[in-house]
Amino acid sequence: MSLRDVTVPRRRGRRREDSRLADHVDRLGEEHPPIPLGSVDYTMHNPELLAAEFGPVLAYMTRVELEVERNVLELNALLPDPPEVDRRFYADVWMPQETRHGQILDKLQQLIGVEPHVPNLSEVSFKLRFLGALGRARGVQDISRMLYYLTGLATERSAVLAYNKLHAGLLELGERAIAATVVAPIKRQEPGHFAYYQLAAQQLWDQLSGWQKWLTRELRKRSFEVVGAYNKRQVADFGDVMTALKMSAGGEPELRKYARQVGRAEHELMWAKSRGLKVPDYVFKALKRAAVAAADRRGEDWPAPEPTRS
Repeated sequence: MSLRDVTVPRRRGRRREDSRLADHVDRLGEEHPPIPLGSVDYTMHNPELLAAEFGPVLAYMTRVELEVERNVLELNALLPDPPEVDRRFYADVWMPQETRHGQILDKLQQLIGVEPHVPNLSEVSFKLRFLGALGRARGVQDISRMLYYLTGLATERSAVLAYNKLHAGLLELGERAIAATVVAPIKRQEPGHFAYYQLAAQQLWDQLSGWQKWLTRELRKRSFEVVGAYNKRQVADFGDVMTALKMSAGGEPELRKYARQVGRAEHELMWAKSRGLKVPDYVFKALKRAAVAAADRRGEDWPAPEPTRS
């Protein structure tokens, strides 16, 4: 069999995969336009209680959603020559949807008197600029793209889990209007983003060489961060989010369950052949650092010691 016989089917396969991604982006744009501001009902029964229960969650989510403006600048620096389908996804579909999420949540946190977290809308780290410069070398930008997809998978999975918890918590408080017209429309849009990253990651992973896969794993282990946390204060803020949403109160067993949910997609993609590994350990360690940091800031231990029996 000639090299030409091998190359042509591979190229056709890649075109089919690119078409699947493009079709997915088209559907996302058509079926999930930015949420109309006029569709939101901010009627609340007890704003003070909502702020007390979920203020840290709303402040954190609002900042992360609004920071997509900077995220696109980061992607422009990280991926000097991205596939057109990636650019269409993050610039034409993802950013408008997420920005609208941030605007809606920002108004909600203002109405209930939550002190906002100031978003970083323009600062791109030297690390990302440097990695983008390296990306001009043959084979390196594919690794950067893979890290982008992996980050997207973990971010969107974290968002889905958090919005599901917040939605349930709002219903428990009786805040049905906020649950139905703020959180429910937002959480309906997040799985489509996850699906894009999943499709793109699987497609690219299958194309990477052995050294590229090895380096991707090593970089991922060293660079994983909880979603939206870029400094120590934000790591502790994320710990407060997990506390408010009851994701970490049960100590390490509960946190490992959450870590498995966040890291499942990249485990199945990159680590499934590792015996006994149910979740990438770096995911659990990052979540634990956030839980411990939040408890330390409150002057508490994590996990809280069990009450002594008399």
